[in-house]
Amino acid sequence: MTEPVPVSAIDTPVPIIDLDIVERNLARMQAYADAHGLALRPHIKTHKLPVFAKRQVELGAVGITCQKLGEAEVMADAGLDDILISYPIIGAAKGARLAALAKRVKMRVAVDNPLVLETVARAGQEAGTPIGVLIEFDSGMKRTGVTSVEAALALIVQVKAASGLRFDGLMTYPSTPETVGFVRAIKEAGVHLPMVSGGGTPGWAHAHEIEGVTEMRVGTYIYNDRTLVEADAAKLEDCALTVHATVVSRPEEDRAILDCGSKTLTSDLIPRGASAGYGYLPDYPDARIDRVSEEHGMLDLSQSARKPALGERVRIIPNHVCVVTNLHNEVVVSRGGMVEGVWPVAARGLTR
Repeated sequence: MTEPVPVSAIDTPVPIIDLDIVERNLARMQAYADAHGLALRPHIKTHKLPVFAKRQVELGAVGITCQKLGEAEVMADAGLDDILISYPIIGAAKGARLAALAKRVKMRVAVDNPLVLETVARAGQEAGTPIGVLIEFDSGMKRTGVTSVEAALALIVQVKAASGLRFDGLMTYPSTPETVGFVRAIKEAGVHLPMVSGGGTPGWAHAHEIEGVTEMRVGTYIYNDRTLVEADAAKLEDCALTVHATVVSRPEEDRAILDCGSKTLTSDLIPRGASAGYGYLPDYPDARIDRVSEEHGMLDLSQSARKPALGERVRIIPNHVCVVTNLHNEVVVSRGGMVEGVWPVAARGLTR
């Protein structure tokens, strides 16, 4: 029998996931969705792990959300069979991949322009089975999504007239008060909406207050991160993934250098006064990672009464955990401080 290994024995820098916290986070979100009559369609871009996607479905999720075709292909290979791609798909190469997926699993795609619609329609025709379409509209993010009711209605007419497509409803990100007016206007135009898919994790606790939304797309909730803690969408004890790092240099009394930089923690900042920095050290809350280069994290200890020693191992809650996941080939999973496994991040790096 193999002797159990403590997480402290794993070399740094390394992302370590607490499976007990993950399970609590998954159960909490599913219970919330169930209590408010909302379908839950988790976004897998946070964890990129088929085992977690399957667990989310086991707990009651209606399917999963992927951002890119590469993620969807990995998840379909693993047996996930109801997938929404919440991202525009354009061109023959991507259309062929979508068609291959649609032959295997139930597919939906977000559409906000005629060119995407054309690509998806051809894929559905090639697959010989309709692909579901959600018309994406802008709720204030000013990213993808049509910006007028008229544009949405025009696309809905085209979807319903096209072979290879099935009109499934609307999609937006994030769900905001602006969502309500848009959905109402579409309904007032006489359009039946099978579903209205909204997101994301920062506003998850208010999803049921957004009239018309029938489905939640949330992703970061599985791990949570410092951004969500700052937004009061999670507590520190809800953060399941921490980066373990080592103090490799102490050039000055009030400065330490960690063996992790932007290639480990990302360069995403929280630009808020005392909260600024590149991650949060729960064991040294007054320390601040004020600068990073690719492999170095510069730790400002000037406000910290306690200071980590040279060679000491520290834990960091990332600012943006989704990006951290995509920076690592593997993650260590643990329970009670003991290693349970080392898992490859199956869908990392798949940006096409």
